[in-house]
Amino acid sequence: MSFFKTQLIGLKADSFRHPLDLEATKALKQIPGVDMIVRNLLGPVAEQVFYAENIASSVLVSEKQLPDLHGLLLEACKILDLEPPSLYVRQHPAPNAYTFAMRGKQPFIVVHTSLIDLLTLEEIQAVIAHELGHLKCDHSVYLTPVNLLILAAATVPNVGAFLAQALQAQLLEWVRCAEFTCDRAALLATQKPRVVMSVLMKLAGGSPTLSPQLNLDAFIAQARAYDDISKTELGEMVKAAQTAQLTHPVPVLRAREIDRWASSKEYQNLLQNQKIEYNDGVAPKGGWRNW
Repeated sequence: MSFFKTQLIGLKADSFRHPLDLEATKALKQIPGVDMIVRNLLGPVAEQVFYAENIASSVLVSEKQLPDLHGLLLEACKILDLEPPSLYVRQHPAPNAYTFAMRGKQPFIVVHTSLIDLLTLEEIQAVIAHELGHLKCDHSVYLTPVNLLILAAATVPNVGAFLAQALQAQLLEWVRCAEFTCDRAALLATQKPRVVMSVLMKLAGGSPTLSPQLNLDAFIAQARAYDDISKTELGEMVKAAQTAQLTHPVPVLRAREIDRWASSKEYQNLLQNQKIEYNDGVAPKGGWRNW
């Protein structure tokens, strides 16, 4: 079986950026010198510590090292019209993936082995494409300070606590909104909304044992119950309190958002471009098919 994927030639970040991301970014820009303040206080040493911490114990993916993952990266970059960053796989028990970009250095993506163990190849590509969304939208301008704040809180508690009090709330609000945009990038790369939503479901309650038994339709239905909480003022306050310290929106809402966007005219219009056929949409070992 095969299906067609669309290469998004000349794709612009604002063509798929989530409205909440646009709004939160605008608000964040009103804080004078956020990036400068964080960098001046933490300095280049902190950047190097964070950089070393994330790659020292990781494996760099390439044509000769985990070529299937390398192929998924290249295909996603080709579709999103983006230069490939470095991709690392890191042994870690917490399912996670993240992006880091520093001035003058090549950006890189790290995916934890425990997350890879949960997912299919298509779902792994969705994760990679989500991280590529941060780079495509230049989220690193504010994402790097967030990462540095996290590092500072762990390694220099007094400094980290001071900075967190001053900037944490607005930065975290922006990060949560940016995640909606990057879920859209994942959909644009995989072009299968159920693949993206399946990743979110597995992040919420999956394990190598349970994942094959999970019901995606039932998971999507959970969002309705969560939405119902907002019908009362108390319920809305509870939801706000629960998410205030989170770096990501709750998974059911992310799944609902991607389901809605996949049915929108905006998404369909983005796919009106050159179509290339792939074998089940998964890049072959070692790279992608000819465009």
